[in-house]
Amino acid sequence: MNASTSSARSDVAQIVLSSRPISWINTAFPFAAAYLLATREVDLILILGTLYFLVPYNLAMYGINDVFDYASDLANPRKGGIEGALLSPRIHRATLWSAVVTNVPFLVYLVVVGNPASWLWLAISVFAVIAYSAPGLRFKERPFLDSTTSSLHFVTPAIVGLTLAGGAVTSTAVIVLVAFFLWGMAAHAFGAVQDIGPDREGGIGSIATVIGARATVRLAIGLWVAAGVAMLFTSWPAPLGAVLALPYIVNAAPWWNVTDETSSGTNRAWRRFIALNYFAGFLATMILILAWLS
Repeated sequence: MNASTSSARSDVAQIVLSSRPISWINTAFPFAAAYLLATREVDLILILGTLYFLVPYNLAMYGINDVFDYASDLANPRKGGIEGALLSPRIHRATLWSAVVTNVPFLVYLVVVGNPASWLWLAISVFAVIAYSAPGLRFKERPFLDSTTSSLHFVTPAIVGLTLAGGAVTSTAVIVLVAFFLWGMAAHAFGAVQDIGPDREGGIGSIATVIGARATVRLAIGLWVAAGVAMLFTSWPAPLGAVLALPYIVNAAPWWNVTDETSSGTNRAWRRFIALNYFAGFLATMILILAWLS
């Protein structure tokens, strides 16, 4: 293997790492679950839609972020692993082009097989991905809008799946989506706490830098509680989903009185949060199976 081949492989590996493979399932699962429950069949739309929200969507979301956050990421000890790539500037352009090349074909397909409702939500989903990090928009630096936009990254794939399938807009579906949205806001807000130090040094505003570590943790816990309570007002077996909020609340609760000075310590809870997503995903799958059989 010559040096250029080795370098190319290393660059590709870095670009793939920038898509956060450990989090791919967090966007693919909502789409697949919503579409499958609405249609109750496996078809090409399900397969290609799931593939899109599994890899290309995440490459766009996180790749764009890693490119335009490079300067601040240099000062962030979390970056350079599963919690975010530290992309060399020489592959920034390649990362952006990779996002475009992998996204466009899937988006064209989803538009062709879609309908006005799915087009709208797909547009909102893609806009949220770009607006979060791209220069001139940078929603991630607009406190409260940052958590709102981040949550849309995970909720909109489910709505796209539901609208593509022509699923009925029931009260249970609406409440589940609202609960999921609250969960997403909580997740982003809690994750922002650990970066208060690097963000302030880099001049980046966030919900956590504005209201402080303690208030942000308490807000996140409150949002998780609200998400769990909301699920109790759905039809069976969806109320079982209320228990999914409990591990997140327990994980964050020890940081109820965290200070800005000790905020970096919440990274321990954040790493557990990543693992909790897989546990919660397993339980959510069991609930979906019950819904399928009922």
